[in-house]
Amino acid sequence: MGHDDVRPDPPVNNGLVIKGGTHYVGNQAIGHRAQAFSNSVGFHQQGPHLDARTAELLAYVERLLEEHREELADPDATGRELRRLREELEEEEPQQPVLRRALDRLTAFVQPVTPLAVAVGELAQVVRGALGA
Repeated sequence: MGHDDVRPDPPVNNGLVIKGGTHYVGNQAIGHRAQAFSNSVGFHQQGPHLDARTAELLAYVERLLEEHREELADPDATGRELRRLREELEEEEPQQPVLRRALDRLTAFVQPVTPLAVAVGELAQVVRGALGA
């Protein structure tokens, strides 16, 4: 090699390797000068704060609530809490403390009924994720 020959730098692996376990990943950027941005996320589709996935999950929980009514300790209170959650999501500016309380109470009410507990858990995850809570 002569004096003017320039060797290229060895390749750099900017990849990402994850092994085992469960990983929840938000925005990420990989590579030279990569950037990831995150803006606040909110509901701005149906109702005005009720997106399609949330509406679908609410309807599903309502169906399960009817199907498993006899298995709940207080089905009336469970129904009221679900209505409170829906009403708050339909507000122009839903209050996060109201949503959190409704989700927490709803979660507690449905614990003995596995299908409801799973559905409410998914609903809570979607609502909290959309609110950044």
